[in-house]
Amino acid sequence: MLITSLDNDKIKSYMKLKDRKYRKKTKTFIVEGLHLVLEAYKSGSIIELILEKDEVLPLDVPCVYVTNEIINKISSLDAPSNIMALCKMNESTEIKGEKILLLDGIQDPGNLGTIVRSSLAFDVDTIIMSPDTVDLYNPKVLRSTQGMIFHLNIITKSLDEAIDQLKNNEYPIYGTRVEYGSDVRTLNKKDKKRYALVMGNEGNGIRREILDKCDKFLYIDMNEKVESLNVAVATSILLYELNRNVD
Repeated sequence: MLITSLDNDKIKSYMKLKDRKYRKKTKTFIVEGLHLVLEAYKSGSIIELILEKDEVLPLDVPCVYVTNEIINKISSLDAPSNIMALCKMNESTEIKGEKILLLDGIQDPGNLGTIVRSSLAFDVDTIIMSPDTVDLYNPKVLRSTQGMIFHLNIITKSLDEAIDQLKNNEYPIYGTRVEYGSDVRTLNKKDKKRYALVMGNEGNGIRREILDKCDKFLYIDMNEKVESLNVAVATSILLYELNRNVD
């Protein structure tokens, strides 16, 4: 079926998904481009494909064909792709696995996307985002993750609650701070097997009440001329070190 009218109810719904509140209300979002669509398909997250007329993508999911005009209205890109998909959000609320990353108020979409990719690369099992972290389904975040959000358990939860729960289950809570901290390279294998690492906001770092709940502070040894690293870079380095020589 080819939809040609911008007044079609389905098309109106697609266009509304640019708004975070509507995404949250419907628990759906749109991904754009072949790579993201294929990653969504692998995870079983696609509700329906949205293809420009005459485009062919043989995936076993419902498909809606639309005009180029509609593609341009749905897209959040300057140069829209002719391949999109309507996807369902991950509604998991369970903390799973041995390696947990907690994000306290990350605001930049590119930073969150990079952190998600590094988390998968270095075997994080669950990411817990504070409610004030940038929307995981923001189009810029989605593109930055390169589809890796479909392969990780990512939940939104009060970090105070999450840390209390993790402490009850005997996870060591690692914060990031140079003062009174340990060089991440000095951790032993046992310290790396099971942990919860907290990373803070780009400008303000980890909130004081969260810092107070940490069991140990880690830092990255670097040239003293450099005051700090971008949070996504720092997270990637820490996760790499925590994943190194653990077997």
